Parts: sequence; C-alpha cells; structure tokens
Amino acid sequence: MKNLKLTTLGIWTQLPTLLFIIFSLGCASSAPTPDKAKAIDESVNAALGRFNAKLKGADNLVQSAKGALVFPEVIQGGAIAGGEYGEGVLRVGGRTVDYYSITAASFGLRLGDQKKDIIILFMDQNALNKFESRRDWTVGVDGTITLVTLGVGATANSIKSNQPVLGFVVGQTGLMGGISLQGSKFIKLQPAASNSQEPGGYIPPGFADR
Repeated sequence: MKNLKLTTLGIWTQLPTLLFIIFSLGCASSAPTPDKAKAIDESVNAALGRFNAKLKGADNLVQSAKGALVFPEVIQGGAIAGGEYGEGVLRVGGRTVDYYSITAASFGLRLGDQKKDIIILFMDQNALNKFESRRDWTVGVDGTITLVTLGVGATANSIKSNQPVLGFVVGQTGLMGGISLQGSKFIKLQPAASNSQEPGGYIPPGFADR
C-alpha cells in the first residue's frame, strides 16, 4: 500500500507540469495573428535592446551571427513544478523569417514567477540550416547550445568560442548563470494553409514562399 500511495502522489505532484506542457503545445500550434506578430516583433526589438544594454557589444555579436532566435520575457513559475513558455522570432540578416515558441518543464522549488529573455545565436550556417529544416527542435536531442555566462564588466569581445550555437539568458540584473536550456523545445508556429482572410489565415512574413 505504501508503494501505491507513493506512486499516486508522484502522479499528482507532476500533474501541474503535464497540464502546462499540454497547454503550451496547444498554444504553439498556430501562426500569430497580424497584431500578435507585430507585438512579438516589438518585444523582440526590446529584448535585443536589453541584451545590448547588459552586454556591451552584443549588437555587433548579433549582426555577425548567421541567424538569431530571440524569445522575449519567457515566463517561468510555479511553486512545486516549474514550467516555461514564450514566443519569439528567428531573424536572418536582421529580418524576421519565422515565428517560434519555446516550451520547457522542470521540477523543483520556484520562488515566484520569473521572466527572462533568451537569445540564441547561430554562428555557423550549417547549424542554422539544420535548425530551419525542422518544425521542432529540442536542445540535447536535435542539437546543442553553448550557454554563455560572463563576469561583471565583461563585453561581447570577451567571448572566444568556436561553438556553432551560442545561448544567452538575460534577466533583470544581466546575464543569468545556473540556467540550463537542456530539454527546451522550439516549435515553428504553423503557417496558414492559404491566404484566407478568415481567422487563422494570416501568413507571417517569411512564410509566403514556404
């Protein structure tokens, strides 16, 4: 009976995270409306501004990347089971080419909700091509991301890495350490099947030729 109780307890304590994953995947299944797409792009611009403010020279680093995947204000929270969800864009040459969602779930104590910007830079063209070829991409399964953490006063010029994909997590006080992107899943928001003007028929910039 003790084993049965423990198993049942395990199911119920994990239920919030399971529901969070189901909800997040449901949200990530459709392309954003025109207003939502505009709001996402504006939030991405703000996130890149914060990135440059926290890390001197970050704008040059972003420009040198083959592509930048940016998720502004990713939400993380929950006292027993923590989950993450956010929406952002993939930019190539400074232009938005696709919209994406990020989902992740983890167990452990979370003291209040947290928001953070996640910036992923593809420094290698092959790595970017492989990412773009998939509708969904999971960290640690489909590829790896080298998370960058720097000390106080460091600049983007301090980054000496030949890794194909670099990741940055930016909080209110700067680059965050002790964060793992392992298991995070990026899903390309589905374009509409046609140019229908009905709800859900919007095709974001970059989808038209796909």
